[in-house]
Amino acid sequence: MQVNFEPLSATGTGTVAVLVPKAGGLAATAAELDHLTGGLLARGLALAPPPLERGRSVEVVLPADAAAGFDRVVLVGTGPANELDRADAVGLGAALAKAAAARKLDALTVLAELDGAALAPADLAAALAEGVALRTYRFDMLKSRAGDAAALATLTVRSAEAEANAAGADARAAVIEGVHLCRDLVNRPASSLDTDAFVAAARALEDLGVEVEVLDRAAMAELGMGALLGVAQGSRMPPYTVLMRWRGRGDDGPPLALVGKGVVFDSGGLSLKPAKSMETMKCDMGGAACVVGALHALARRGAAANVVGAIGLVENMPSGEAYRPGDVVTSLEGKTIEVLNTDAEGRLVLADVLHYVQDRFAPAAMIDFATLTGAVIVALGHEHAGLFANDDALAEALAAAGRTTGETVWRLPLGDAYAKQLESGVADLKNIGRPGQAGSIVAAAFLESFVGEVPWAHIDLAGTSFTENDHPLAGKGATGWGVRLVDRLVAARYEAG
Repeated sequence: MQVNFEPLSATGTGTVAVLVPKAGGLAATAAELDHLTGGLLARGLALAPPPLERGRSVEVVLPADAAAGFDRVVLVGTGPANELDRADAVGLGAALAKAAAARKLDALTVLAELDGAALAPADLAAALAEGVALRTYRFDMLKSRAGDAAALATLTVRSAEAEANAAGADARAAVIEGVHLCRDLVNRPASSLDTDAFVAAARALEDLGVEVEVLDRAAMAELGMGALLGVAQGSRMPPYTVLMRWRGRGDDGPPLALVGKGVVFDSGGLSLKPAKSMETMKCDMGGAACVVGALHALARRGAAANVVGAIGLVENMPSGEAYRPGDVVTSLEGKTIEVLNTDAEGRLVLADVLHYVQDRFAPAAMIDFATLTGAVIVALGHEHAGLFANDDALAEALAAAGRTTGETVWRLPLGDAYAKQLESGVADLKNIGRPGQAGSIVAAAFLESFVGEVPWAHIDLAGTSFTENDHPLAGKGATGWGVRLVDRLVAARYEAG
């Protein structure tokens, strides 16, 4: 989709969207448009059930000879203008995209003008454009033919600060590309995105200046990554650890490390999942997809930060060679792990990758992303990702980035009482705790034992990475959750001076 930014004007062609606050009334340009249409906008609002709630729209069809030149006006409710934050405005943009899709529009003009708005005009315009771009995503690559004519091809946003918006448009487009890449990866089934194809997707980042290194089975075996390789041994798919390095600062200063779980399909292994639970297990690499999408966004916009991305890629399958409940594997760090449930595999993959990254790169901070536990959905639903951290400042920075982007996190506790559940009688620790008790926290406590002293956060995005219901910004399927969160965190904490 092409996005253009223009100065405010009440004339044009096609369809124009106008923002209407809960208190009613039209901003100056919309009022001029109303005048040019002989008061049709005001009449449309008067006939609509008040108030026009956020995201709801009313369409006004204009006569062919209307002085404004537009064919129709879509009046869109914003809710209280002084309460509209950036995340809300992104959601409003997504609502505009849905309205455009319902009308099968290939072009839309938006008047990004709102009296009493808490957001500056440039921020409002940028957020609306972001929401439209996020919602217009479609996943058609596996269809024999594309669906009906795709939504918007051209979006024109008119604002009082069009020049400033145009100047930042390329950087914002880079982030959207990263989100869409993440969604594409998560939406592809393992038959389309096996571990080799995932490696190829990561290698494509080299075109943006990212250094990519791939550790294959032999290299990981030589290093001693027995936990990750234990998960992989039941599948014919080769396992990999992929390292992606963006040196945006131009020096060798300590990087921010992003680590992702990349189980391209999770059958549960010999601890086999029920069939219904396997239907969406193509999405169990949502953490790895988030890391690849984030690296794309940061490199494409030229982020002035050093960032390392690391993903562990495996398939978890049952076979005559699969690891078994009761087996003991030895991690890269040297800790032995009693495997009591082969469906608690993501933490084994992450254990080796986390230790490798902190040992090799000595990062300033390390954040892992993983569709790790169903228990986090029980606790938080699909509204927040679970956040665990050993560093308060890092946790608050992530929470702040979540509030700004709308990709919100909710911090849950760690501590010795939870780690105690992992004590094993035959190994250094076991891979599950007590059934039905704080499963997400115990999984995070397992990971914490492999991160050393580095500031670390774990984000369990099992509830936010993929949805079987209509997601406001993404529709059904992959959401691309986490890419915008990372980009905001990097901009606020690692590029700010």
